[in-house]
Parts: sequence; structure tokens; C-alpha cells
Amino acid sequence: MFKHVTVDRSRRALLGAAGALVLQGMLRPTTALGQAGQTGSGSKMKIGVIGAGHIGGTIGELWAKAGHPVFFSSRHPEELQELVARLGPPAQGGTVDQAIGFGDAVFLAVPYGALPQIGKDYGKSLAGKIVLDADNAVAGRDGAIAEEVERDGIGVTSQKYLPGARLVRAFNTLSYMIFAREANRPVPKLAVPIAGDDQEAMQVAAGLVRDAGFDPVEVGKLADARRFQRGAPGYGQNVSATELKQKLSLAP
Repeated sequence: MFKHVTVDRSRRALLGAAGALVLQGMLRPTTALGQAGQTGSGSKMKIGVIGAGHIGGTIGELWAKAGHPVFFSSRHPEELQELVARLGPPAQGGTVDQAIGFGDAVFLAVPYGALPQIGKDYGKSLAGKIVLDADNAVAGRDGAIAEEVERDGIGVTSQKYLPGARLVRAFNTLSYMIFAREANRPVPKLAVPIAGDDQEAMQVAAGLVRDAGFDPVEVGKLADARRFQRGAPGYGQNVSATELKQKLSLAP
């Protein structure tokens, strides 16, 4: 009898430990997206870049140098050969369709006036994708949509034209020259404000901001992205995360 009780107790202990391990495994993020959003996870995410101009080329290059596979795209893919050759194996170049199909996340860096057409042409393939939107609306260049941005806010407007995307506003507040110069500077690192409605997308975006060599500052939802659009208090701030939070009255 005593032996049976001891065996039963040992068996229950083993089963309890196994159950705890199973539960722990269920709670731990195991997707590539969950891992990419964790600083220092060592995992790499495939990134498609739409618009390999100043901002797209600069930030995409920083990700490639950090070890992320990056697929650059533009209206003229042949013009990407020099960039891709310089960066080597982590980088590829081609069409927008190819970049979207390649990326676990997509970085959008085009003139804002092109956004409605991108939504029409690629909205279905962008649906469900994490999209980091760095576009800025400029009245003299982008026309009527810039008025819409002033009225409704840029985050809400971008989501309107990309309704299925898991959108995060990021990398829109400073020039490519500042991003190139200040990337991976000593602490305190340059702050990059981000905003989005999808929490997992925000975590992934924050991880990619860190991998590019900057310090992410979560400003809030897409509606709050107007706080760092052109002309707003959070725009053009070449400051640390602590300083940016103070300027935007965010919690430390």
C-alpha cells in the first residue's frame, strides 16, 4: 500500500510538471512575429520595402546590416541593383508585388499622394501584413489628400486607404540624413515615435526600430499619430526617448 501511494504521488508530480511545461509553451510566443518583436531574441524577420528612395533605402539598409533579409522595391527595379549589390546577400530587389510577398513585415516609404493607388493595387496582398508607414503628406506635392490628413489625422487616413493592413506609423519624423547619421549612436539613442492599433504589430515595430539602431517611443493608437505628423509637436525632434516623452507629455 505504501509503495502504491509513493508511486501515485510521484506520478502526479511528474504530470503536474509536464502540464506546467505545456502551459508555459502555450503562453510563450512562438511565431516569427512574436520573436521579432522581442529585443535580443536573435530572430530575423523578412522585410519588404515599398519605395527604396531616401527613407526606404536608408532604413532598409540599416535592417539589412542588422541581419534582416530585406527585399527593396520601386517603380523602377533596375535602379536597385547598385544598392542590392552593395549590401550583399541579406538584400534583394524587384517589384512591389515581390516585396509584399517576400516580407513578414512591409515598410512603406512613398509620397503620400500615392497611398490611395497603392491601396487599390496592393490592398488585398497587404491585408493581414504588419505595415510600417513612414509616409508624410505634403500639401504642395500630394494635393487634396494632405487636407484630409490635416482634418482627420495621418494615422486614421493611412488606415482608410490600407484597411486590411496591421498599420504602425514609424520613421516619418526626421530626414534620412539624420537617421543615417544617428543610427546606433551611444546611449541615449535617437527616439523614433510609433503609433498603432494592433498591439502585436506595435511590438514588432518596436523591435525593428531597435534593430535599426534607435529607441522606440509608443505614442498611442493610430489616432494619436497626428501628434507626430508634419507640423505637430512630435515632428522633427532629434532627441532621446526621455526628451520626446517630456515634449509629448507621455509617461516616463
